[in-house]
Amino acid sequence: MTVVTGIPNYPQGRFLKGYGWFRRRKECYEGVRIIRLPIIPRGKNPLMLVFNYFSFVISGFFWKSFTGVRADQVFIFEVSPMTQALVGVWYAKRRKIPCCIYVQDLWPENVEAAAGVRNRRILGCIDKMADYIYRNCDMILATSQKFVQRIEERKAAFTESGDSKVKFWPQYAEEFYQPAEKKPLADLPEDGIFKIVFTGNVGYAQGLDILPDTAVKLQEKGIRCRFVLIGDGRYREELEKSFAAKGVSEMFCLLGRKAPEEIPFYLAACNVAFISFADNPLFSMTIPAKLQSYMACGMPILAVADGETKRIVEEAGCGWVVPMGDAALLSETIQSIMKDYESVRSDMGQNALAYYRTNFDKMQLLDQMEKYWSEHESV
Repeated sequence: MTVVTGIPNYPQGRFLKGYGWFRRRKECYEGVRIIRLPIIPRGKNPLMLVFNYFSFVISGFFWKSFTGVRADQVFIFEVSPMTQALVGVWYAKRRKIPCCIYVQDLWPENVEAAAGVRNRRILGCIDKMADYIYRNCDMILATSQKFVQRIEERKAAFTESGDSKVKFWPQYAEEFYQPAEKKPLADLPEDGIFKIVFTGNVGYAQGLDILPDTAVKLQEKGIRCRFVLIGDGRYREELEKSFAAKGVSEMFCLLGRKAPEEIPFYLAACNVAFISFADNPLFSMTIPAKLQSYMACGMPILAVADGETKRIVEEAGCGWVVPMGDAALLSETIQSIMKDYESVRSDMGQNALAYYRTNFDKMQLLDQMEKYWSEHESV
């Protein structure tokens, strides 16, 4: 197996230590060959982000034209930016081999919702690019049923015979995401305060701007709880300034990035796992990867969400759901959770784990993937 990717620079915006244009461009990890194409790091502003997106496409164009790699199939793991999928499509067309794309971010919807792009010409160009990619893929996998429906609204999602190329294939959590024993952690105080933990990218799309106002309302009522944020991203600095401006910094513990294998222990040290989104219709179609990770660890979940995430949490009976943007209701819900926590924590944790094992188990999903490929090859 060969993986073609860029030089790691997310989310800090600069190359990770030990990597560069002339360093560690080729690696082998557990038998997988990794080729890292030269790119411009994403930096801290929109212009650098654009350069980052297109530098991978340019590098990929030359790579696909001259590479000696001889693959049998192409699998595109499509998180933003969708432009990176062009490299896989071009390579598959050149080699005349099957191409599958796994859609985790819808474009142009994600550009409009997360990046705030409103220019119709730009969005129209991105829309045509998405159609080109879908048209030239033999199979399209999507992380939610709502994503499947949205992609199927495009003509490019169908074969010449009229059959849909789109299939639902949700994300799974890696094996190390499982219920962990509670243990002391050097950077997380064991002070008996009720802890609500968020893990992952601290970006604008995550809707974390609801937290400062929520903390103010809890503080005004004398409610003692702490929000633990694990991760980093473009919104972190602005979020910290908001905490300070509203006088609630002591209610937050920002721990930065952690190795994925450490996350179960931080979850175990907290009471409830938190998910939120910015108030946009796109995110009602999204199932974030952290949802599966939380459930695999047997965590009760507090979600500020709508659509797919709300459906899963309520269907599983593993937590509480608050409408997007409602800080007042979120603060009231937290108070209610803290009051009844001991009586519901065990059941909700068990419900989360049971739902995960039934719907998102890794081996079951890999078997499903193999079935999809075999059905495609038999057509």
